[in-house]
Amino acid sequence: MTLKARITDDMKAAMKAKETARLGAIRLLLAAIKQKEVDERVELDDAGVIAVIEKMLKQRKDSITQYEAAKRQDLADAEKFEAEVLSTYMPQAMSMEEVAAIVARAIADSGAKAPADMGKVMALVKPQIAGRADMGEVSKLVKAKLGGQ
Repeated sequence: MTLKARITDDMKAAMKAKETARLGAIRLLLAAIKQKEVDERVELDDAGVIAVIEKMLKQRKDSITQYEAAKRQDLADAEKFEAEVLSTYMPQAMSMEEVAAIVARAIADSGAKAPADMGKVMALVKPQIAGRADMGEVSKLVKAKLGGQ
């Protein structure tokens, strides 16, 4: 079963169970997926759907930070709930040891020596860990291994 089909089935289950908050979050996700498909005129595969979910999770994280800074806990809680629902569709997260091994192999394969070569390394790393690790943390790890700050 594709990820998109699983999301659709979950939407139907949420409708039947009358879980309005969960249903709203799933509908937002399906709308974002459909928008991406229409904009790019393609049928998204699981990797494409994961990319959409990652983007939505990042938006939720930013919103939560802003709402909490503005002392709007009610809105922050709603965003946290949506983030939890979205997270259920993400693949199993990788450990930092696994990520470090992939980064080390990518550095060796690309022949990277300096921080200026970071793009080469990230190009090799990203497809292997997309959706399974925080790319911000991966970027910091690559920079540290290449002798950056």
